[in-house]
Amino acid sequence: MDIIFGRNKKEQLEPVRAKVTGRIPTWLQGTLLRNGPGMHTVGETRYNHWFDGLALLHSFTIKDGEVYYRSKYLRSDTYKANIEANRIVVSEFGTMAYPDPCKNIFSKAFSYLSHTIPDFTDNCLINIMKCGEDFYATTETNYIRKINPQTLETLEKVDYRNYVAVNLATAHPHYDAAGNVLNMGTAIMDKGKTRYVVFRIPAAVPEDKKGTNPLKHTEVFCSITSRSLLSPSYYHSFGVTENHIVFLEQPFKLDILKMSTAYIRGVNWASCLAFHKEDKTYIHVVDQRTRKPLPTKFYTDPMVVFHHVNAYEEDGCLLFDVITYEDSSLYELFYLANLNQDFEENCRPTSIPTLRRFAVPLSVDKNAEVGSNLIKLTSTTAKALKEKDDQVYCQPELLYEGLELPRINYARNGKRYRYVFAAEVQWSPIPTKILKYDVLTKSSLKWGEEHCWPAEPLFVPTPGAQDEDDGIILSAIVSTDPQKLPFLLILDAKSFTELARASIDVEMHLDLHGLFIPDTDWDSRKPALSQEERDRAPDS
Repeated sequence: MDIIFGRNKKEQLEPVRAKVTGRIPTWLQGTLLRNGPGMHTVGETRYNHWFDGLALLHSFTIKDGEVYYRSKYLRSDTYKANIEANRIVVSEFGTMAYPDPCKNIFSKAFSYLSHTIPDFTDNCLINIMKCGEDFYATTETNYIRKINPQTLETLEKVDYRNYVAVNLATAHPHYDAAGNVLNMGTAIMDKGKTRYVVFRIPAAVPEDKKGTNPLKHTEVFCSITSRSLLSPSYYHSFGVTENHIVFLEQPFKLDILKMSTAYIRGVNWASCLAFHKEDKTYIHVVDQRTRKPLPTKFYTDPMVVFHHVNAYEEDGCLLFDVITYEDSSLYELFYLANLNQDFEENCRPTSIPTLRRFAVPLSVDKNAEVGSNLIKLTSTTAKALKEKDDQVYCQPELLYEGLELPRINYARNGKRYRYVFAAEVQWSPIPTKILKYDVLTKSSLKWGEEHCWPAEPLFVPTPGAQDEDDGIILSAIVSTDPQKLPFLLILDAKSFTELARASIDVEMHLDLHGLFIPDTDWDSRKPALSQEERDRAPDS
């Protein structure tokens, strides 16, 4: 298990040519860019949690049937401070660090005020975001880091707070057809309120502002007031349709008072998160046309959601699909102390990740009887039961048990869709197979291989495709068998059969999220890999 989680991975700064078996479609030209934790020890110090590790970017450049791999640690301020000190000096969510371990309690108290609402890390290890023509490594704090997607070089540090008042932000933004970015963040005790802020970053700037950064034109799209000033909900993603935004205020909450004293108490920020099983999960639906939430109070049972899959509108209803947990045990499993040889046997989540579909009526008949189901659709068994005081209890339809890291054909985002591509996860948080699930027929196709752990499967459409599943699936595969090289897997998305794999003789890490950049997206910039770099790349 240490091969996958605990061991620091080496960078592969120069491109290395992979060994390709099978045949890569000729139309597939571009770069798969991925992000995830790669370093968990610095000097004699060690992070407590796998999600705390220092960000390691890696890329697979596909060109004329060949694949070239490279990787590089994100040179964040966090990375540089830790490496210079040869120990962990910047706190992460699961690891509280102290720049000077010799400081006594009085010194800690003196610096306490600066950590009340802390200046979070810029260790952006979760995802990659496209913003205009630029790319950013992202995490869930107020910081993002611009990167060069060709060389993986780290560029400027960006603080969202310079453009919108948020202390935290998701690493899962949405994009519209024009490339505009829609994201959410939490503003903690801003002007006496704690709010969930939806903000929009334009893909292009106005003609009279040409040459300026699109981030400078960020606008607050709308905001939702937290039900609790000092205990806002944690959230990892949100949903959108063509006309609405879906946000789940779940009872997985961050205690601001505990967070404000965490530094002086010597505990991590993760200890300030708690699941309140006695509370409800509130479903907020914002009309994008009015930028205001619907007046009806929708709620469901307590649950934890990390990933929204998709949402769409049908006959006056909003349907959204999410991966749900019955508690917050998943986060606990990834403490490095648990990631040992007995991990798969001993670390069982107390709830299995389950794909559920919710249905919300966009308008509620005030004359409907209390207890009546407001959903009349034949396409789902999900219910919305009217209660007193303008409240509606939403009862989901269970679609599939045991999947995570969901992706779709993004051209169907916010629209009616059919296929979910995900990692299959049963009574262990470790993915062992890749899954294609059909939400219409409730059938599935799978790919798996012994000792192989697949990353999030990413769908790339065939140029000019008409069918939703006409394309390929890309997934970076690592192995628990030290004799088996990691590889990039290329599947036919329709049949889920293997087309090719590109094996690389490097120490590849288990990553989290990323995106595919077609060669057509490079515009006038130089290609991802020059001919000279390709010629001198050693074979793997």
